[in-house]
Amino acid sequence: MENRYQRQIMLPEIGEDGQKRLAGAKVLIVGAGGLGSPIALYLTGCGVGTIGIMDDDVVSLTNLQRQVLYGEDLLGMPKAKCAGERLRKLNSDVRIVTYPEKLTPQNATERMADYDIIVDGTDNGAARYLMSDACQALGKPYVYGAICGFEGQVAVLCAGRATYRTLFPEDFPPASAQPVAKGVVGMTPGVVGSVEAAQVIQLICGCGQPLIDRLWTIDLRNMQSFIIDLW
Repeated sequence: MENRYQRQIMLPEIGEDGQKRLAGAKVLIVGAGGLGSPIALYLTGCGVGTIGIMDDDVVSLTNLQRQVLYGEDLLGMPKAKCAGERLRKLNSDVRIVTYPEKLTPQNATERMADYDIIVDGTDNGAARYLMSDACQALGKPYVYGAICGFEGQVAVLCAGRATYRTLFPEDFPPASAQPVAKGVVGMTPGVVGSVEAAQVIQLICGCGQPLIDRLWTIDLRNMQSFIIDLW
């Protein structure tokens, strides 16, 4: 009998034990846009047991160039609801929990407390301070990712000594401030979101060398990539 996960179970880094760890893991993705789309699709596909999707936005036409969870038929619909429906069709093994709301200082700790790992699919520094501060207080890893144009970066924070405040010591505008629109090609969040998903799998399965206290950067214009120690 075929196993949905046989191609990853055959890898020594995962195996049967790693697949069981994935099935027992709970991951919260904050933001279901350009970054959140590949993160959610790949973590659902690989069999992470419980995935939370948090986003208060609706699908717009300008999203479709990069937010591969959605189609034209979903314009104007809540992203969290649409993402949940798409992911459940991809893998019925996975429990999908949706939160059609914005991350705020009032709900951050409550929402994150039920999950093992928090993954960044947002587009603004204010939300990242909230995630990082809550993860540090709760003792949970925060997989950070950010993009702009052809460039992106990923780090695993709050699992060692570095936090988001290590990268950016000064506060951005408050969480109520609207993020500034930035140009981006659709492939950039695809690449960066995939790397974030890979970090989650490494953390759950205990394989490889996750980017704990390290920042990975990529420039797709010239394919230059660096890893910078944060501590």
